[in-house]
Formats: sequence, C-alpha cells, structure tokens
Amino acid sequence: MSKIKETYKSSDTEEFLDKIFYRPIGYVIALGAKSLHMTPNQVTIASIFAGVAGGHMFYYSDLELNIYGILLMMLAQALDGADGQLARMTNSQSRVGRILDGVSDNLKFISVYVHIIIRLLENDYTPWIIPIAVVSGFSHALQSAMADYSRNFYIYYALDKEKSEIDESSPLKEKYKNLSWKKEPGYKFLIRVYLNYTIQQEFIAYKMKELYAFTKENFGDNIPNWFRAEYKRLHKPLLKWYNILTSNTRLIALFIGLLIGFPEMFWAFELTVLNFLLLYVVLKHNKNSEYLQKLTIKKLDNR
Repeated sequence: MSKIKETYKSSDTEEFLDKIFYRPIGYVIALGAKSLHMTPNQVTIASIFAGVAGGHMFYYSDLELNIYGILLMMLAQALDGADGQLARMTNSQSRVGRILDGVSDNLKFISVYVHIIIRLLENDYTPWIIPIAVVSGFSHALQSAMADYSRNFYIYYALDKEKSEIDESSPLKEKYKNLSWKKEPGYKFLIRVYLNYTIQQEFIAYKMKELYAFTKENFGDNIPNWFRAEYKRLHKPLLKWYNILTSNTRLIALFIGLLIGFPEMFWAFELTVLNFLLLYVVLKHNKNSEYLQKLTIKKLDNR
C-alpha cells in the first residue's frame, strides 16, 4: 500500500473510493504501462476510448448493455487515475497532460449526456430534456472546476506547493494569443479549452484568486508556517465536500439510475444535491479566503 500512496498527489485530497478501489487498480495499470514504455498521455487517450464507448452503451434500454457500459466507465475512471500515477512514477508531469486529462473527462461525460438524451427522446420524452441536460452539464463543469481548484490550493498552501497544479488565466491568455492555428492547431485548441476552465475556476472562487495574488505579493513562494497551519485548519474539513463534487459521486448516481431504469436521475442529482453543495463550498471557501487575507494584513501590520 505504501508504494501506491507514493503515486498519490496527496493523501489528504484522495477520495475514499479512489483509495480503496481506483488507485490500487490504477497502480497495476501504471506498472503495466511503464513496462510497455507507454506515456501518461497514451494512458489518458485509452481512458477516453473506454469512457466514450461506455457512454454509448447507455443509449440502449437494455440492462445487460448498460452494465457493460458501467464496467467500461469504471475502467475509464481507473485509467484516468493511472495516467497521473504513471506520471508521478516516471516524473513526467506536464501541462499538456493536465489539460488532456480534463479534456478526457469532458469527452467521456459528453458521450454519456448525448447517448442518454437520444435514448430518452426515442422513448417519447419531451424535448425539454435537452435544455435540462445542457444546464446539468454546465453545472457539472462548475462543480468539477471548483473541486479541482480548491484541492490544488489546499495542496499549495497546506501541504507541498511543488505538487500543486495552479494556473492563472492571464499568462494562459498570452500563451494562447502567441500560438498559431496554422502551425500548432492541436496545442492551441487544448490551451483554449484549459483557459476556459481556468477562467471558470477564478470566477467561482474569486476570493481565492485574490488571496493567491495577495500572498504572492507579500510572501512570494515562502508561505509562513502559521499561514499554512491556519489554511489547513480551515480547509481540511471541506475536502470531503470537494470530493463529492468530482466524478466518483456523480458516476455512482448515474450507475444507480441506469440499474433502476431511470438514467435521468443523474441530472436531477447534479442539478439539486451537487449544486446546493457547490453553493455551500463556494461561500465557505470565499469566506475563509477573505478571513485569511485580513489575518495576514493584521500580522503584517503588527511586525
């Protein structure tokens, strides 16, 4: 188990289901991929194929095919973890890998959404299911963005800044502007997708963005121990809520809906439970960020 833990980004931010199920499977996959000289990005691409195929299986109103789809989505989720585990094993983390990982998640869930929409329409559902699914997908994007943003800041401030993957929209905009559609179309597209994702994160947790700029200005990368301890005290209790906003919980809701023949339950769950939870963590996170900034100003004034 200690070998597997070495492939975590951080133990604090790992989800329970990942620790007991997906990470052990991902570790075996990562070892196999390493022996075959596969790159983390190749593992990510394999997860896309598994996830998109799994989503297609949900088009059919056939429980056996739906179960095959569930198994493919579970494989995709394991592969999605294995790419990061392989990257940490081989010390080959990259921005492209992080972006591709996000694109992978989007493509898998787009397949799920599209195939369930077609399935429902062919079973005489109202066309209103389409805007409901679109709003649910938008909610999904915000929920995942907030969870990723918050956990990366927790790693940066409370654990090890070297393992954090925080990006800001301003330099990304400049990078996107300087890339050529003619010479680097694929990379420019990935940067555009990632830029949109980063803008979403900064918009939701705007106080976190302010705090990050404030600490950079006053401390650089040398965050004082008192700040780290206070950040950890405030935000560690929120990790369990951030984790619910990620893929594992929504997949469980999806799988239950499919098994009982009610796949649209997945969207109802995202639009109600997960959106209420998103609102809670955003308000709490921004309140904590505002408090930490005021506390820092007070300590700087008393030096």
